[in-house]
Order: sequence, then structure tokens, then C-alpha cells
Amino acid sequence: MYSKASSTWLKHWDFILIDLVMFQVAYVISYVMRIGLENPYKIQIYLNIAIIICLADICSAFFTEPYHGIMRRGYYLEFKSTLRHVVLVCVIETCYLFLSKRAGTFSRLSFLWFVVAAVILVYLGRILWKLYLIKHKRLFYDKLKMLLVTTKSESDNVLERVLLNSFNEFEITGISYVDAKPEEGETLRGIPVVCRAGEIPEYIQTRWIDSVFIGVDDKTMVPNGLTETCLDMGLTVHDSLEGMEERTSNQYINRMGGYMVLTSSVRVASSWQVLLKRLMDICGGFVGLFLTGILTIFIGPAIYIASPGPIFFSQIRVGKNGKRFKIYKFRSMYLDAEKRKKDLMDKNEMNGLMFKMEADPRIIGSGPDGMRHGLGWLIRKTSLDEFPQFWNVLKGDMSLVGTRPPTEDEWKQYKPYHRARLAVKPGLTGMWQVSGRSDITDFEEVVKLDMKYVKNWCFGMDIKILFKTVFVVLAGAGSK
Repeated sequence: MYSKASSTWLKHWDFILIDLVMFQVAYVISYVMRIGLENPYKIQIYLNIAIIICLADICSAFFTEPYHGIMRRGYYLEFKSTLRHVVLVCVIETCYLFLSKRAGTFSRLSFLWFVVAAVILVYLGRILWKLYLIKHKRLFYDKLKMLLVTTKSESDNVLERVLLNSFNEFEITGISYVDAKPEEGETLRGIPVVCRAGEIPEYIQTRWIDSVFIGVDDKTMVPNGLTETCLDMGLTVHDSLEGMEERTSNQYINRMGGYMVLTSSVRVASSWQVLLKRLMDICGGFVGLFLTGILTIFIGPAIYIASPGPIFFSQIRVGKNGKRFKIYKFRSMYLDAEKRKKDLMDKNEMNGLMFKMEADPRIIGSGPDGMRHGLGWLIRKTSLDEFPQFWNVLKGDMSLVGTRPPTEDEWKQYKPYHRARLAVKPGLTGMWQVSGRSDITDFEEVVKLDMKYVKNWCFGMDIKILFKTVFVVLAGAGSK
């Protein structure tokens, strides 16, 4: 899944915060210039206006996206953007005064001072912060991992243009030639030349790659089906507009590294959709961690008594687009569970790249034959083992709703189209969990359910799945 938020106001929260501060400083200055050295917030009308200014600033940032391309703007363009932003905030402030019929109690001279001070301070705040970021090469958002596909003869020019017209928005982790085989250890500006274009699917299969940029003028040189294969693997493809073709309904014209490109993805999410999903994850993460703390008081000692050792189980899993992260659970199995798994593979009840076994002797209290219903069975049946994953949700490695994160062993066996299920963040719950997971014994069915979620995702679908999850857990269904 590709989010336009990576090129909009959402990633520039630092500039939003600076603007908010500068607006308030300008507001205090305007009050002091008119009234004197007094606290403007102790007067109700001035307190109301201060709040309106904050809300107007945030609304303006959300709907007009004044931070789009802010790191590439020069001094003049930045001044124009600042002036537009301040004027819009002042218009909203004026509308509030008019509609509330409080304009007569608010100083007009103070208002004029505010306009002038806001333009100067907001402009200076943005310029100084940009200079600081450029000098210290600081980032407050995750860079996207991108593979660059081009010709050997044009590779240097394409790479220079992409890097020149971007400000750390992405990290080019490798270069692929469409017309030549790279030499052993070949690099270009410190970036490794990793493979020929025809070998890209195999190369990116088990690597952290978010997107592929195709900077080739002659599209006949690009291997047939490369874009479709990358899309089937869940990657975002940025294709230069020369030779533009209809490949998917989720595409739009975009600027990427100084090029006009056709951006295609299995699902394109708007900035507000991404924001709502992340806010829901943060709220759910805090609530879930609070409940996890309470559960730990009771479950922790019980686990330790039944099977001395760590209370929590951690394991490296594969997340969105191949990003590795450490997942956390309450331990419901004995300490040697992973070692014993190899001996039990012939009893696997799943067809494909997942392991599931009803009478699993590795579960705490299950007995040698795995038939007893002990502490481990209770924890898994009630899904209590999943609660520590709220920490992963809060960190941003996972979401409340998504797809199941595979183990590294499973990931290495994936076919290209399996990779597409990780085009979104893995989730605590998902389509598979609320669709009778105990009855599904074919991994391909899991993939179909996950892809249904990826391609048709909307915020309402997450809400629906969360409600279904509550009913499934309370009913004790679908978990073994």
C-alpha cells in the first residue's frame, strides 16, 4: 500500500509545531503592542481567539497542505506560501469574530499587529528550521527504501537528478540496469549496482524494499511484466511518464526525484485515511498496554510457575514490505518450542507456509500427547497471549488491523505474489482472524483473505473487523 502522506503535510509535523508556536508568539506580541505587558489569555475573548488561531492553523495545514515540497522551496516561494497560510488563518479568525458577534470587544489594532508579526515570525521560523535540517541532515520521518531501475549509460544522470530534486525523502538502496549485467562489486556514487532488471523479483524477494523507480525512456527495454510482478509483490512502482500505460486503477501522476511519474500501487491511501488509522492505533495501543500491565500481574506468575523462564516471548517477524521487527507475546509454549517445531512438521495441519497443530505438545500444560488443556491452551484460546503486541502497535511496527506477520523462515519461502500481503503493516487482527481461522487449512486461502483486505481497505473496514474480533474472542472461536 502506498500513502500520499509521504509527500504531504503529515510527515512535516515539526513544521506544524513551529508554525503553532510562532502564531502564538505573534499573538502575544500583537496584544502587548496594543494593550501592554499583560497576560492576553486571562481575558476570555482573547483566550478564545488564541484557540481559534491554533485550530485554524491545523485546519489550514490539513486542507491546503502548505508543507508540500517545503524543503525544496526557495526564499521567495517560501514567503508566498507563508503569506497565503497566514492570510487564511486570519480569515478564519475574522469569520469567528463576525459570527460570534464579538468583533466590538477585540482590538482592531491588535489584529493588524498580529498579521504583520505572524508573517514575519512564521517565515523566519520555517527558514531557520530548514537551514538547521539541511546543515545537520536531520530527519523526523522514516525514509522509503527504493530500488532505481535505469540504463547503464543514463544511470549517472538519472541518479544525480533524483538525488538533486529530493530532500532525504527516500533512500536508494540499489541500482538495476535494464541493458547490462553489473560488474562484481560495482557501485555508483556509493550505491551498489545489484542486478539486471530481469532479476529484480528474485533480488527484492527477501529484502526491505518499499518501492521501485523506473527511469527508462525507452520502455521496450524494460522486461515484460516487471511492473506487474512488482505490483503483485506488494511494491509501489514509480514509472516515468514516457510510454505511460494503464496498469491499475490505483495510480496517479506524481513528482518523484525531479521526474513526472505514473505512480501505481495495489492500494492508494489518502493522507487523512493514514492519519485516522494511525490515531486509532495510538489510542488502541495505549489502552491495550494498560490492560497488558494488569494482565501481567496475574498471568506473569502463572506462566513462570508452570514453566520457569521468561514471561514474554519475542521473535523476529517480517513486517511491511520486508521490514524486520521484534514481536512480543505472553509465552504460552515451553522454552524449547522452536527447536521441537522441526520434529513436528510432518503433523502440520496447514497446507503451505504456515504451521498449525491442534494437539501441540509444545504448549504449556498440554502433556506429552498435546491433548491436555492447561495454562498455555487457556492463554491461546482467549487470545491473551496477543496483548503484549499492543507495544508493537504503539511503536508503529504493527497496526490494530492488518495481515499476519510471517516468520523469517516462512518469508524466505514466499512466492512473488505472496509478498503482496505485506503491502500493509501487519495487524493484531485481520480478515483471516475473523473468518474462521481454525477452519482454514490452506495458506493460499489466507493469502486471498489478506489480499482482499489490502485491495479494498478503508477505515470503516478496520472498524468492522475490530468489532468482529471482539465477538470472536468472547466466543472463544477460531483459536487453537
